[in-house]
Amino acid sequence: MNRPVSNIVFTTNRPLQLEGYLESLFKHFPEELFQTYILYKPQLFDTEYEECFRKYSNCIVIRENDFHSDFLKLLSQIDTQYILFGIDDVVYLDTVDFDIIDACFNQFPGDIFGFSLRHSREIVKGSDYIYEFFLSKQAIYKFNWKDGKTDLTSYPFELCATIYRTETVKKIISSLMNHNLIIRKIFSPGGLLLKGLRRTRFARKIFKSFGYFFSPNTLESWSCRWCQNDSQRLPKFLYFQKLCASAIQVNMVNTSTINTFDGNDEQTVEALNNKYKQGYRLDIDFFAGNKPTGLSCGREYFKLTKVK
Repeated sequence: MNRPVSNIVFTTNRPLQLEGYLESLFKHFPEELFQTYILYKPQLFDTEYEECFRKYSNCIVIRENDFHSDFLKLLSQIDTQYILFGIDDVVYLDTVDFDIIDACFNQFPGDIFGFSLRHSREIVKGSDYIYEFFLSKQAIYKFNWKDGKTDLTSYPFELCATIYRTETVKKIISSLMNHNLIIRKIFSPGGLLLKGLRRTRFARKIFKSFGYFFSPNTLESWSCRWCQNDSQRLPKFLYFQKLCASAIQVNMVNTSTINTFDGNDEQTVEALNNKYKQGYRLDIDFFAGNKPTGLSCGREYFKLTKVK
């Protein structure tokens, strides 16, 4: 089956939350829309991850050895028209007709940078101007990210719930890389030199200068920074219709980039893994019935239910 969207999901130490992501995505969007790839960093909870992978056996699992190399290899093999990224703490709560998304890319090719599933008119507010138009009798909205007035509206590239053209993603990632063959060989991701540089205080600057990202966080933040600095090379509008997904931030597994989360001892990765082994799963129906009002939300939305 030729599927139009490659869904690349990143996960570490959160099998319960990964299953919540997958279950909610396929509840609100047809599974045949996506070829899902799971880039999985093996650390803890291998047995529980294997249980999740068996349940979603149509997903292709890549066990991370070197994030940079593994992601680039996967990206080079993708030939679908679109890419959707996913993080394991994101949960879907609504849907958008994919024909409408596809029509936006086809009818406004020089205008649309991406179609967000995490924005809404209620979220994008303040001094940013929202354009409204109708397509197939459905209301569509867009804002100019190049002229964004807030951190939210000036941040165009993210790994949570925006659909991009594959060619756009490949262009961004390629632009991050140093294409000098000698430099690339010396600073190859698996080489001893870069492994040694990881331990220096200037490692992040060195990695960034050679286009070497070592986690989903740095992949997102460095790609977004390139978009902001080279905005003239990209379409200027992010399209959206309604809030379809939000990140429930109850624990944190990657500390390479500062972010906040709302958690307690009952929602550590260890505690949630024990719940997963006991048969508890994320209650996605509760989440959809109590919709958040932002791109991320806290533990009041994180409810578990025991399944057979």
